[in-house]
Amino acid sequence: MTTHQRGLTEPAAETAIDQACRMLRLPTIRSQFVSTADAAEREQLTYRGFLAELLMAECDDRQRRRSERRIKAAGFPRQKWLSDFDFDANRNIPPAVIHTLAKCEWVKNGHPLCLIGDSGTGKSHLLIALGAEAAMAEYRVKYVLAAKLVNELVEAADELILNKTIARYRRFDLLCIDELGYMELDKRGADLPFQVLTDREETASVAIASNKSFGGWTKTFTEPRLCAVI
Repeated sequence: MTTHQRGLTEPAAETAIDQACRMLRLPTIRSQFVSTADAAEREQLTYRGFLAELLMAECDDRQRRRSERRIKAAGFPRQKWLSDFDFDANRNIPPAVIHTLAKCEWVKNGHPLCLIGDSGTGKSHLLIALGAEAAMAEYRVKYVLAAKLVNELVEAADELILNKTIARYRRFDLLCIDELGYMELDKRGADLPFQVLTDREETASVAIASNKSFGGWTKTFTEPRLCAVI
């Protein structure tokens, strides 16, 4: 059994705290305890107040790191945030609607989202930014270009691992598909993403950015039945 001596000197106490934080994996407390202790002394915080400050800092930092990991895992091609979006340059996009979407209730409820507009209207920016909001809200998010998704599914079908690949996409709470409509798909190319979408129907969210209206999707999904269902 290890005993700990009370009444440590200040240097010894700092060394002990440093070692304990390393052992307990508390990097934020380890890096901030000296400055927090100095601030607590100046502000005459109680012991409970001082401990609360340290623990809240550790929790906040862990939340930040988790968000960063989820955003990185989503595979976004670049960082885009709602705070950077220029609503003045995109008058047809109501800020209130976008900020409501940022609360992620639609993701929680497994609802779909379609962002449709001409090139340069901010579809991809909003798709990535809303996906990042979902990741920060602790949802599992995946971003993929429509062409890349089709190619991946075709390769998976050829290698007889299609079910495994579809199951992997099923694990995400939100699947963001960008640039749908930039390419025509034959029956096989349309049928494979159709399987991914129907597999997620009413259970997990899909967000799609497209430069074509729903009526124009007939040129992308050349099979009328698939187009109508999607």
